[in-house]
Amino acid sequence: AHYAASKAGIVSFTKSLALEMAAHGIRANCIIPGVTETAQPLADSTLEELHALGKRVIPLGRIGQPEDLTGAVAFLLSDAAGFMTGQSIAVNGGAIMIP
Repeated sequence: AHYAASKAGIVSFTKSLALEMAAHGIRANCIIPGVTETAQPLADSTLEELHALGKRVIPLGRIGQPEDLTGAVAFLLSDAAGFMTGQSIAVNGGAIMIP
């Protein structure tokens, strides 16, 4: 519950910050990563367990790699996202679609 609450807090904070800073031309957006091969999920699982989980439950059939997030970051920093603020982009292999 604490992890879900913290993620929800970041999304809500992003929206609040975007609203407060828009008048100054400052945009605020966030990326919501899914299971990614980083230290956090590896604290509780082995790499093999994470890869098996990805094949089993993530629609794209794998867990994320850190470099999977760079495209979203680059987009949000680019002029192409110049009219975006207060948004959350899920980079999770489709896992957000699982009921």
